[in-house]
Amino acid sequence: MDETAETGEIRGTAQGTAPVPLSVLDLVTVGAGRTATDALRTSVQIARLAESRGFHRYWVAEHHSMPGVASSSPAVILAHLAAHTDRVRLGSGGVMLPNHAPLVIAEQFGTLEAMAPGRVDLGLGRAPGTDGATAAALRRTERLNEGADDFPEQLAELTRFLDDDFPDGHPYARIHAVPGPVQSTSPGGVQSPHRPPIWLLGSSGFSARLAGVLGLPFAFAHHFSAQNTVPALDLYRESFRPSAVLDAPYALIGVSALATDDEREARRQVLAAALNMVRLRTGRPGLVPTPEEAEAYEFSPMEREFIDSWNANVIHGTADEVRTGLDDLQKRTGADELMITGNAHGGDVRLRSYELIADAYGLQKAEGAGA
Repeated sequence: MDETAETGEIRGTAQGTAPVPLSVLDLVTVGAGRTATDALRTSVQIARLAESRGFHRYWVAEHHSMPGVASSSPAVILAHLAAHTDRVRLGSGGVMLPNHAPLVIAEQFGTLEAMAPGRVDLGLGRAPGTDGATAAALRRTERLNEGADDFPEQLAELTRFLDDDFPDGHPYARIHAVPGPVQSTSPGGVQSPHRPPIWLLGSSGFSARLAGVLGLPFAFAHHFSAQNTVPALDLYRESFRPSAVLDAPYALIGVSALATDDEREARRQVLAAALNMVRLRTGRPGLVPTPEEAEAYEFSPMEREFIDSWNANVIHGTADEVRTGLDDLQKRTGADELMITGNAHGGDVRLRSYELIADAYGLQKAEGAGA
């Protein structure tokens, strides 16, 4: 693969007054009284807004058996978004590698690359993206730790499928991921110079170290593991070895942030999202509740403690307050890119949040673009 092309696909350029490139992480959340169709329609609207306002990339995350999160099939959603956008990078944040055969992922993302040449990212995680029972149903095995332990080997296999370079004598040497490089070696074949760059995702040190050793870009889940952010990024940078992909570390962090037109509304919205997390963490997953339901809910002392801890890491308020919070976080972590996830009950609130953040940083609307 062309080293310069891939490096250019990874590194973004800060727009407006933003300190680093800004991107979007979409969980395709479904609120009470709304449908998955509504949520996916909102995703298209946000992706189009992200493209028109200069956000660098738009990722969706794999989750399962969660009524309030309609992103169980990232590749399907990304294909849908590819049909409605032209420039913004699209990717997975991430696909949970132990849940899938590497060949299947290579085929899916080779297909996406053919649909949206030069703008597809493949972010990989080693967690199940769900609970143990659901993971067993996905993987057809009860040996769940095996998948995580085998992650480096699975990653190596997936990379070879993407590059079509298994050595002679390997059991998979005559197996090819299509669409993929093998098409360029067939009579009359012409193949795209691009293939989706691999990112490693993590919420602890394992993937940080592995990404560093392999010279890959790294994405850290600050939005649900804030206490580990700085140690993981330090470990990534300390472990980094230059590669054909990157000559220096490149790390983005996922950030939970919600901007509204007034501070009180922001507090109402994040309370509802936090109640959804309380229910998820206590084995009662459901649709994202309305702010009215959250305000009427009687939190136990333990639940209130969780809410306060959770919302302490959600940057929320007016656009200026969110901008200040994002700037401070970037300075504290040294992140090369901020990937913003805005969780709220209503799609209109999420859409407005990204619009306000774009305005706060002076991100110019692309000429002729529409959200």
